[in-house]
Amino acid sequence: MSESDLPVLTRQLLWAAFALGAGFGALARHTHFCTMGAVADWLLFGGTARWRMWLLAMAVAMLGFNLLVASGAVRAADTIYAGTALRWLSLAVGGGLFGVGMVLASGCGARTLVRLGGGNLRSLVVVLVAGLAAWASIRGALAVARIASIDQVQWLLPGGADLPTLAAGLGGTPAQRAGVLGCLCAAALAAWVLARRDGRQPEVLAGGIGLGALVVAMWWLTGVHGHLAEHPQTLEPAFLATNSQRMESFSFIAPMAYLIEWLIYATDGSRVFTQGMAAALGVVAGSAAVALATRSFRWEGFGGAADTGRHLAGAVLMGAGGVTALGCTVGQGLSGVSTLSIGSVLALAGMLGGATLALRWQMRQAEAG
Repeated sequence: MSESDLPVLTRQLLWAAFALGAGFGALARHTHFCTMGAVADWLLFGGTARWRMWLLAMAVAMLGFNLLVASGAVRAADTIYAGTALRWLSLAVGGGLFGVGMVLASGCGARTLVRLGGGNLRSLVVVLVAGLAAWASIRGALAVARIASIDQVQWLLPGGADLPTLAAGLGGTPAQRAGVLGCLCAAALAAWVLARRDGRQPEVLAGGIGLGALVVAMWWLTGVHGHLAEHPQTLEPAFLATNSQRMESFSFIAPMAYLIEWLIYATDGSRVFTQGMAAALGVVAGSAAVALATRSFRWEGFGGAADTGRHLAGAVLMGAGGVTALGCTVGQGLSGVSTLSIGSVLALAGMLGGATLALRWQMRQAEAG
């Protein structure tokens, strides 16, 4: 590829990421997809429909990503999830903070963007505050504290922190093991989801299969279509228009921070608009389209000072926790887990644990009040 072709390809990638994000936002709104809601339904009411939708999305994403790996199209090592340094404490603590934050802020990063598309002004405040907290955790004062403390606690692994690499004793190449293990794990999850009637509802199937497929499509976009074996300027391999300089799929906390930075420094040539930012904006646009089409769009604000305080605290925890855990419930729970990353499982466990504690605290507060 010549250097003159780069702008054309970059624009294609950005518009495609926006379109995939719009599909994600539209489908998430239509099916009421929400990780925090899934945990709350199960914990408070014993309902498992949204929980099964979420796990079905995970199964589809896991199957698709590992088939891409088995085909040789992508490598797990080209993601941020399969490094040799497993910062288990950061993943667990960051996940816990994010889990508490998403309950206080009435939803995870993805749900916040979906609600923003429906006219929820509380979500706009959460996006701005979470983005600033995330930025402080990426390059600001919180980053200094994080790097000097919990990031120092890590396990160094000889290969990578993903299951196919760790399962070298099973034989075969890492790509072959990824194909087999991905299929087995996805089949186990899908079997559990479909074992009960509430897992076979049309809305659950549409949300789970559709959102999981969009995660895979985003992996293909950044890891195949956006991959250059030899960048014409650096003569090195490159993944175009990604903030991590690696292949990426959906994740919403760090892109909020980078989007705020880009809006402030857009005239600085060193700041580039990325696929993650485009996808986040696409989620808002897709959700807004569905809200307008179904006449469910309405402006919503805070219910008072206490409501404002809870959302602000939740936004800070989500921003800081999401960066510390290397992603949100979509970035780690769907995109990360789809790579069979051990670190993603730890981060997800922290998020679910934090959300459970926060929901139980809210229940006690409600009973006491």
